[in-house]
Amino acid sequence: MDYSYIPISNLQLLLSIILVLLTGLVSAFMQLGLLKSLLWGTIRAFLQLTIIGYALTFIFAVNKLYIIIPILLLMAFVASREASRRVDKAPESPLLISFLSLTASTFVVGLIVVMLIITPEPLYSARVMIPIFGMILGNSMNGIALALDRMYSEIHAHIEEIEELLALGASPWEAVQDYMKAAVKSGMTPTINSLMVVGLVSLPGMMTGQILAGMDPQNAVRYQFVVMIMIAAAVAIGCLLIVLLSYRKLFTEDQALIEALYQK
Repeated sequence: MDYSYIPISNLQLLLSIILVLLTGLVSAFMQLGLLKSLLWGTIRAFLQLTIIGYALTFIFAVNKLYIIIPILLLMAFVASREASRRVDKAPESPLLISFLSLTASTFVVGLIVVMLIITPEPLYSARVMIPIFGMILGNSMNGIALALDRMYSEIHAHIEEIEELLALGASPWEAVQDYMKAAVKSGMTPTINSLMVVGLVSLPGMMTGQILAGMDPQNAVRYQFVVMIMIAAAVAIGCLLIVLLSYRKLFTEDQALIEALYQK
């Protein structure tokens, strides 16, 4: 069976504007006021993807670890900044703990996948590491943001119960552990749901892209399975780390809730 790569010409790429026009018609018909944002988003997406295409071509050609590591750290920083921006109930910016959690979970899981499962030559291949780590970061970012938001929402909704437990001699962890579990579960649930329906309801982007690029569907399925479980592991580790790093900041040295929580 022929699995040859089908290229997209400049004319075919231009024809994809039809899809933008259809989206714009929906916005105009429903008077959503999104037409300007849609056009600007389309232009930005095209420019950003074009630039990253040229950048990755250069990075893949050079393929040096001293270039790959800073890029991965920069990706982690951007992802952690985006994750922390989505949380509006935090008494202080969770940017640092988001960065630490994302970086730790991404590197632990990413290195396992690259060095033990895919094993490219060389092991630090930019062509493998950057896409793999990027997929981990993109999904972990969402998981961490959900976990943080749920954690602070639970704390604000149960301040009185937490105070009562502290007054009865409970430790900070004992007072909030049920809410921390709910936060981790909230961050992990979308990923677990994706595991349940993959292949039945959806064909994920990586698998679809590989098939369109000419890969045998059986090999594409193998890669997609590895990607799904690596994302699940990274999200679980990331959510656990950020909850453990965050909850202590909710309490003073005297094991009382910080005043900032009462101002939200």
